[in-house]
Amino acid sequence: MGYLLLAGAIAAEVTATTAMKYSEGFTRLWPSLVTAVGYVVSFALLARTLKTVQIGTAYAIWSGVGTAAIAVLGLLLFGEGLTAAKVGGILLIIGGVVVLNLGGAAH
Repeated sequence: MGYLLLAGAIAAEVTATTAMKYSEGFTRLWPSLVTAVGYVVSFALLARTLKTVQIGTAYAIWSGVGTAAIAVLGLLLFGEGLTAAKVGGILLIIGGVVVLNLGGAAH
């Protein structure tokens, strides 16, 4: 159940961050509201996740997957460039999450 909550926390955080881009510096109402609600939901779900998943593991997955997802969405939705450094960074994030899970996911 913890990892399902974590997936919801990641989805809410990615939605909030994407909406923040559309809010144009919080000058547009609806994207600004989606940003605020998304972050509240994300933190609430992350807090619930921490009841069953170790904090280091949960935070690494939450921040790492969220960062990688936002990088991909930046590419797809906002026309951001894809460089070798960006690909390398995403791969390092994924690798770090895998190593943390393999090395310390036991309770």
